[in-house]
Amino acid sequence: MPDMERARRWQRFVDAAAGPTHGNPQAPGPAQQPAGHPQAARQRRTATRRRGWLPSFAASGRAVPARENALRRTDVRLVPPAVLVWATAAAGHHLGTAALAALCLALVAASGALLLRAASTARARRPGAPARRSVWATMAMALLLAAAAGAHGAADSSRRHEGAVATAAAAHSAVAVEVEIAGAPRQLRTPGRSGLADRWAVPATLIDMTFDSHRVQARARLLVLGGADWEHAAPGQRIRTTGKLNPPGPGQPEAAVLSASSAPLTLGAAGTWQRGPSELRDRFTAAAGQFDGDARGLLPGMVTGDTSSLSAELDAAMKSVGMTHLTAVSGANCSLILGALLLAARSLRFNRTFAAALCFAGLGLFVVMVGPDASVLRAAVMGAIGLVALAGGRPGRGLSFLCLAVTGLVLAQPGLSTSFGFLFSVLATLGIVVTGRPIMAWFPAAVPRWFAAALAVPLSAQAFCGPAIVLLQPQFSTYALPANIAAAVLVAPVTLLGTAAVPLVPLAPVLAAAPLGIAAAFATGVGAIARFFAGLPGAVLPWPEGAFGAATMTLFSACTLAAWWLPSHPARTVALARAAHERTVTLLNRIPPRGVEHRQPVGAAGRARARLGAPPGPWQA
Repeated sequence: MPDMERARRWQRFVDAAAGPTHGNPQAPGPAQQPAGHPQAARQRRTATRRRGWLPSFAASGRAVPARENALRRTDVRLVPPAVLVWATAAAGHHLGTAALAALCLALVAASGALLLRAASTARARRPGAPARRSVWATMAMALLLAAAAGAHGAADSSRRHEGAVATAAAAHSAVAVEVEIAGAPRQLRTPGRSGLADRWAVPATLIDMTFDSHRVQARARLLVLGGADWEHAAPGQRIRTTGKLNPPGPGQPEAAVLSASSAPLTLGAAGTWQRGPSELRDRFTAAAGQFDGDARGLLPGMVTGDTSSLSAELDAAMKSVGMTHLTAVSGANCSLILGALLLAARSLRFNRTFAAALCFAGLGLFVVMVGPDASVLRAAVMGAIGLVALAGGRPGRGLSFLCLAVTGLVLAQPGLSTSFGFLFSVLATLGIVVTGRPIMAWFPAAVPRWFAAALAVPLSAQAFCGPAIVLLQPQFSTYALPANIAAAVLVAPVTLLGTAAVPLVPLAPVLAAAPLGIAAAFATGVGAIARFFAGLPGAVLPWPEGAFGAATMTLFSACTLAAWWLPSHPARTVALARAAHERTVTLLNRIPPRGVEHRQPVGAAGRARARLGAPPGPWQA
């Protein structure tokens, strides 16, 4: 009996060592027993004891790290659909109707051919064999989505370039229009006869238009350019005005641009759900006006995107150091709001579903508060996709969710395919998703994780956005990276405390004073950083234009990432340098001699050639 008991104990030990915890999914182990089962407890104690003397076997067979690596592995299956949908939608803004129709038919035909290939491959599979994912079916679906994007782009392009609105814009006709304001006014500063004359750009939706004694009812997107009278236009208002209709610029999603020649005449007030957020923003801007210095204009800009009080000097300084994204509601704002809500929900022990619902509700309120413009909705979608990735327990699928967001947004609004703002948003998110975590891993373990993230996020975003920025503005902001890194620590308090103070300003001004004052102090710090780096010599340098400029900026971004990687990996850097030296010597030794008689062997490769009796290379002296 004692021998049998020892045999059973040894068998349990072997089963525990080869069980699912260590690589054999068929053998019984602790994961297959109930939590309170005595055998499971004994197996866990045995596994704990043997970790000390079987480290290599245990480390090589653990199933949990393998699962984590599978979740974090980059999934590129949704990249082809996103790229094809974006490219086809962009082509719809430049190709004619016939050419775009031919392109869509070709995409559908190619998709059908790939589906037939996938079906034949599936039929050729042996009976009982496990089903495998087919790359042909994936590419077929990508082509079908691209065809849908092309059809939607063609319809959108025909609405913008054909009909009465396009005819009037092409003729630069004087029109009288009735429009509905679709977004918050945006201030434009242009040189005027006396200093700086402020003009305002207001997105609107055309309802009724009169030109050449003809009245036309058409729904089209317009961009109204007007004077100071348009500053107080609120989303949802119905306004009548006059002006000259002009065609839109390249890449603009609007059907026409209206240069208003008269003050807006209000025909109908905005609804309650539109008027309420507008009043909140106005009261918050007025409350921020009590502060002196840069906080007066920077605080509303960083919280609600209202830059009407931002001084021209600070605006120029932020443009010089690449910090203008801080005064626009972007994915960073939504990520901070979602992160704070998620942290609070999980700290209160809410389950994952309720926490996600709470975050979605908070994100929706934030979007309504700052105004549901196209850029804000785009940023909210990016943040929501990230929340789904986090709440769904798949943190390694960031690229897949980014591609899903790009595909859905472009299919819904084909005009985004030619928008530089959308391009910058996608590139910044792509840089953070692809290189953010590896850059954080470059830092030693002694560096705090929050500090590594504060350096990795702006570095990765700047590296990916740089080539596109020079296409729009051929210049190089020398101190953009250090300025954004220095300001990164101050952005989160301004966004979170300022957002918390927005509803408190009209409801409880006394309670709003504390978060408002702290946020203003941090906003002053952000302005000081922008002014400091903009005042340094060589803050803005010229850069080549066009494709050559983008290519050189791509090379420069790669060199910047390499310069950050080399100091953090000294051993591998030395090994790479020695390997490069040996390869260079070997390559030079292979060049045939040219009249040089006496040379001494140099380097390991040269000495090896000398030992074998081979003549030395021409570069050995």
